[in-house]
Amino acid sequence: MKTIIYSQQASKQFDALPVDARQRISDALDSYAISGLGDIKRLTGRQDYRLRVGQYRVIFDEDQTTIIAVYIGRRTSGTYSRN
Repeated sequence: MKTIIYSQQASKQFDALPVDARQRISDALDSYAISGLGDIKRLTGRQDYRLRVGQYRVIFDEDQTTIIAVYIGRRTSGTYSRN
């Protein structure tokens, strides 16, 4: 199992989400950390990945033991350009 770390920005974004969205995102991140399964895609031209959880996106980077969430929020036209 990989360790999940939230950046300061991602932590604030996560806390601002509705309770049901936080639960779904948390479950999806845990599932990916344990099994490597999820709707994951590497972002074009970047080293980051995205996890799709309904209409929310988690932008993250990872290594062998750690997942670092850098952005959590709704999918908008600016979601991938801000980080």
